Amino acid sequence: VMHIVSDVSGNLAEGKDALDALKATFPAGTVSGAPKVRAMQIIEELEREKRGIYAGAVGYISFQGNLDTAIAIRTAVIRGDEIFVQAGAGIVADSVPEREWEETRNKAKALIKAVEMAEKSS
Repeated sequence: VMHIVSDVSGNLAEGKDALDALKATFPAGTVSGAPKVRAMQIIEELEREKRGIYAGAVGYISFQGNLDTAIAIRTAVIRGDEIFVQAGAGIVADSVPEREWEETRNKAKALIKAVEMAEKSS
């Protein structure tokens, strides 16, 4: 599984700030699908669990008003003595469902392996 990193920069319209930019860009279309609003409605209808931090944004706004975020796609959530991982794959017109499922499992395996390694070292 490979991912790219993109640096996006720009100038905000008069009267807009970093929070306006964040509201306009998240959730990212790469994890919601397109068209974004309808995709989000379908996600709400079909997914049994809320995504929580998964596919959201982790970042900060500097004292100068600069916004720096990352999409939270490689995350684990700890609740009590349980760890939850989430993974997904991009479904497009020529997707092969079995391959998408395999990709999802491979993404989750990396997090599960990290948890196992951490448990062994403690």
